[in-house]
Amino acid sequence: MSIEAAFILPHPPLIIPDIGRGEERKIPASVDAYKEVMDKIRFIKPDTIVLISSHCSIYSDYIHIASGDFYEGTMSRFNAGHLKIKATYDKAFVSALEEKAKKEKIRAGTLGSEPRDMDHGSFIPLYFLNEVYKDFKLVRMGISFLPFDEHESLGRVIARVSKELGRKTVIIASGDLSHKLKASGPYGYAKEGEEFDDKLIEGIEKGDLSIFTSFDPIWVEKAAECGLRTFIIMKGALEGLEVTSKVLSYEKTFGVGYGVASFMVKGDKEND
Repeated sequence: MSIEAAFILPHPPLIIPDIGRGEERKIPASVDAYKEVMDKIRFIKPDTIVLISSHCSIYSDYIHIASGDFYEGTMSRFNAGHLKIKATYDKAFVSALEEKAKKEKIRAGTLGSEPRDMDHGSFIPLYFLNEVYKDFKLVRMGISFLPFDEHESLGRVIARVSKELGRKTVIIASGDLSHKLKASGPYGYAKEGEEFDDKLIEGIEKGDLSIFTSFDPIWVEKAAECGLRTFIIMKGALEGLEVTSKVLSYEKTFGVGYGVASFMVKGDKEND
């Protein structure tokens, strides 16, 4: 088995106490679920973390995979430059992933760049993970405006590379749900936002991963979400595996949907 588990995690900066300064106490279920996920990862002891972030560099027609020796970031954008993260990249995994994506004609790879300290979607999960587990290498990537199926195909390649390299791998899909859940929220209210979150959470609770690719892309734009494409890449990586899915928490205190979910792999699906 190569993919051991996958997790959906939100990335509100205020969940970090040094930034939230007490506001994190307004999302207690999210805080507790975050810690539960980190404990699960610590127990698994993965070789590689594949982190898919909706705030890594985004291109309209290309999925960026970070390259180099390591990821290093701070939360200086949120007046917390003293918070720092450093993680070593799994260069062999990145190289194999880029090569196989090219062969599959998936528009993904290490071309492009990203501004420093812009990806809090990666920083926040790694911040909490580093508190309990550091013995891993990182693969980090973004999303694009390419069709859903191309994101899903990249997920399948991730699973294949993980298996071929013999990596014990955990996937983190970092993304929030709708940003339009309350009139008083930062983005206002749209009924599509509430409908999107309800359908997605219900699908996860039922163990129906097809929910991620069931939405009309134009309709989804009205929901103002930022995580769906990260979830779709994750879905592709879990294809063919027997998975137990569970919603660990869901909150919308600030008008943005924060969902935490786990997808624990039990083994390969039996052939029908």
